[in-house]
Amino acid sequence: MHDWDTTEGMPLARSLSITSLSGLEEWDEEFELEDAVLFEIAWEVANKVGGIYTVIQTKARMTAEEWGENYFLVGPYVESNVRTQVELIEPTNPVLKRTIDKMNSSGCKVYFGRWLIEGSPYVVLIDVSFTAWSLDRWKSELWKLCAIGVPWFDREANDAVLFGFLTAWLLGEYAAQSEEPPHIVAHFHEWLAGLGLVLCRQRQLPVATIFTTHATLLGRYLCAGNVDFYNNLAEFNVDKEAGDRQIYHRYCLERAAAHCTHVFTTVSQITAIEAEHLLKRKPDIVTPNGLNVKKFSAMHEFQNLHAQSKNRIQEFVRGHFYGNLDFNLDKCLFLFIAGRYEFSNKGADIFLEALARLNYLLRVNHSDVTVIAFFIMPARTNNFNVETLKGQAVRKQLWDTAQTVKDRFGKKLYESLLVGQLPDVSKMLDKEDFTIMKRAIFATQRQCQPPVCTHNMLEDSSDPILNCVRRIGLFNSSADRVKIIFHPEFLSSTSPLLPMDYEEFVRGCHLGVFPSYYEPWGYTPAECTVMGIPSISTNLSGFGCFMEEHIADPSAYGIYILDRRYKDVDESCNQLTSFLFQFCKQSRRQRIIQRNRTERLSDLLDWRYLGRYYIAARHMALAKAFPDTYIYEPHEPSPTSGFRYPRPASVPPSPALSRHSSPHHSEVEDNEEDERYDEDLEAEKDRANIRQPYNMPVKGKAVLGANGSSADEAGVKN
Repeated sequence: MHDWDTTEGMPLARSLSITSLSGLEEWDEEFELEDAVLFEIAWEVANKVGGIYTVIQTKARMTAEEWGENYFLVGPYVESNVRTQVELIEPTNPVLKRTIDKMNSSGCKVYFGRWLIEGSPYVVLIDVSFTAWSLDRWKSELWKLCAIGVPWFDREANDAVLFGFLTAWLLGEYAAQSEEPPHIVAHFHEWLAGLGLVLCRQRQLPVATIFTTHATLLGRYLCAGNVDFYNNLAEFNVDKEAGDRQIYHRYCLERAAAHCTHVFTTVSQITAIEAEHLLKRKPDIVTPNGLNVKKFSAMHEFQNLHAQSKNRIQEFVRGHFYGNLDFNLDKCLFLFIAGRYEFSNKGADIFLEALARLNYLLRVNHSDVTVIAFFIMPARTNNFNVETLKGQAVRKQLWDTAQTVKDRFGKKLYESLLVGQLPDVSKMLDKEDFTIMKRAIFATQRQCQPPVCTHNMLEDSSDPILNCVRRIGLFNSSADRVKIIFHPEFLSSTSPLLPMDYEEFVRGCHLGVFPSYYEPWGYTPAECTVMGIPSISTNLSGFGCFMEEHIADPSAYGIYILDRRYKDVDESCNQLTSFLFQFCKQSRRQRIIQRNRTERLSDLLDWRYLGRYYIAARHMALAKAFPDTYIYEPHEPSPTSGFRYPRPASVPPSPALSRHSSPHHSEVEDNEEDERYDEDLEAEKDRANIRQPYNMPVKGKAVLGANGSSADEAGVKN
């Protein structure tokens, strides 16, 4: 029997784990899931709160293909979400139907339906508030069993207690209603669902358990407090730190789940190190987050979409900067940062500082490039800024004026040609036309500079982004080559200001900037990559470490990785400024080449590849919980070549960041870029470096191995 290998030379210490995609080798026997059933339990099932919703929603199709009718997602019943996302139906599984009927007759409210997303998975939704009458009883039981006391005022922890006891009840009832001993796999995400796992183990239910932490509670709190987190990981007194932040009970729930589970997983290698120090258990396997990558049949369709979306952003910019539009929009680069408004954790602080330094560099080098940086981070506002709305109204008015004059001009031109005369250009525009145009120009006069913020902020004087802008002095003045637009609201296609959804906006930008200090995975740069948009992330984000590991020269592929682990803030800021300045120096053609390369990396982030880590975790859990039925024998990991994209063989993507692949590079070569770049040849070489997609087997058939041959992936049935 084979087992998996792990790769050599990873950026950080390894768990028994697989983080290189070639890490899973083939298995010789069939692995049947026919009598096994999978429950995936999370607070964000059909309930969007944060990034875990994206993980579960995008992964559902692949998991449903693998498990078929035996896959059930379990989450909280939230009526507003159910109305728009879930089709309630009768349970199709007779054991589950008996389970839900029994719970409903015992004072619960449990619903069953299909979640209306790709894969249409079954969902079991539990009305937590309906059983709130049991809260005190269950809290005292929790204290007797685990010595964890939950304070009455922590509503989120109260929900976690109710949800935990109800999910354990559901799994226990399912086991009791099964005619033959069932093989249940229960996968719990995050501390909010973790109590159910602890109770399953305490009650010795026949359940193989997996616990995935997407970010540790204590890690998020400590990083928000401006501590030198990563250099002091081993030094923290975790009990004291959790107690000081009044989250000790939450921390205990999370740590209990991590220690009770059969298989403990995290989303990235950087989070694995964090979990080992803060939760005191080394993860068994790393399960990176993927996306459903939609490939276009036309190779360069994504480039066309970029051009269309960029034009829409340019229209917004024309309105926003009316009266101060003294820069060339064709030489204007759009940068953006987006996500939760965590000023330091998400790196908005270092981005603003780097923008100030970039502005200086562009000015002293007399660059004709203008950079517009968008900050898309939701904050408390009380509506749009009047000046911003006026800008869009003025732009529309100028457009209407131009159309009116054009129509009048066209009519005269047409009549002149009809009578066989070349038009007298001096008579084509009469006095009235000039009057209309002059009035339009006077209307665009502006006494103030274009606003930095598009909305009226409720806490303007204490807002960290606005205060930082005041400190660095970037107020969108004509002299500045860097302009800032802070949009403190998520984007929407129905907005009167910038009517674009997030995906469309990302496609229209040139570079995503995510210099996060704390980012367990990082969906924002991953989304940029699959859309072919270059991005900057850090070696403290799961995404950055993952890309560093699989790409020989990440910057050549438009993945710039900032060092925030081994450099101080000022050095990191200088490195970020250098990345931005080099990006500004690229020609349009170099940016197009770079976008082609970036988009080719999207296969790396597809669930068809990354989903196999979840498969391995489930097989590992089954083998640990049911050793008589499933076998799993990991050997000592041996190094493999991994799978890495090589350094591209042709034109460098930027003037300074990539070295020539030829040992003898001359000035002549630099002038022959067109001859040296072959998109098809480069794409073919990249395709040779990535494995074929993972095709889900028909149930009961052999699982396709990671190397493409028919094989079982993690165990055999006796």
